Amino acid sequence: QVHLVESGGGLVQAGGSLRLSCAASGRTFSSYAMGWFRQAPGKEREFVAGIRGSGGRIYYADSAKGRFTISRDNAKNTVYLQMNSLKPEDTAVYYCTVRDRTILSSSYVPTYQHEYDYWGQGTQVTVSS
Repeated sequence: QVHLVESGGGLVQAGGSLRLSCAASGRTFSSYAMGWFRQAPGKEREFVAGIRGSGGRIYYADSAKGRFTISRDNAKNTVYLQMNSLKPEDTAVYYCTVRDRTILSSSYVPTYQHEYDYWGQGTQVTVSS
């Protein structure tokens, strides 16, 4: 059974940094895309960043570009999200996800929820102004 467990969330002041981690267990996902989504109160869950299995392809939402960095350690079956220059509007529950299917295109990074198969329980990130 697959489990994704996020950690690293918390309360931080605007301009601060947090590093989220997501450890996968039950399967090895080194060949599969992983990603981060977030959901703010009263809003739809939205894509933040995604990374292909090899780490060679990465894609960010516009809101994350230049401030967030996604990375992965396949030996640890773990994906990370380094978040810098945090803003109050980054406040949300952040979810880790993994796709358990191959992608035909070598360059495509999934950005839609239905393109992913397993989800973590989420970790709260709160940015105070």
